Amino acid sequence: MKVLLHTCCGPCAIYPVEYLREKELEVWSYFYNPNIHPYTEFVRRRETLEAYAQNAGFKVILDDEYSMEEFLRAVVYREDRRCRVCYAMRLRKTARLAKDEGYDCFTTTLLVSPYQKHNLIRQAGEAAADEYGIPFYYADFRPGYQSAVAFSKKTGMYRQQYCGCIYSEKERFYRQSKGGKESNV
Repeated sequence: MKVLLHTCCGPCAIYPVEYLREKELEVWSYFYNPNIHPYTEFVRRRETLEAYAQNAGFKVILDDEYSMEEFLRAVVYREDRRCRVCYAMRLRKTARLAKDEGYDCFTTTLLVSPYQKHNLIRQAGEAAADEYGIPFYYADFRPGYQSAVAFSKKTGMYRQQYCGCIYSEKERFYRQSKGGKESNV
């Protein structure tokens, strides 16, 4: 069986690729991430994935279109639901590509992070599967997160400190103090 693995970055691909290969699946990675901001972050994540894929021996399909505006248009005034919208956007495009290109199923590296909203990812994957008529391969990859982190650090892979969107970048750096003044603690 051939699986299309939506991939957000190199470090998050480590365990899912290993897991899927152990299940004797042929893994193809798909880099589609219109949420990533700024562009330099997008490039670093793409390049890190490409280098890891070459070293680990799996193929990568790159959507090099930096379509951040598409993501922003989809979430503006819906910031409280931004993760749901973002997951759906990326998994719908992955499902469509998997169906069009003859893959047997699709999944996502988003399922490896303990910091992502796992249930929303699963719902988005299943909805995309229903819409495009291709199975969503659900697996809880979180048990492999720590070993993947250790491997990525050991090998010097670039590791990002936020999910990628402008909103999570703001949350990473900006804190509002109780008195209403900006605090950058």
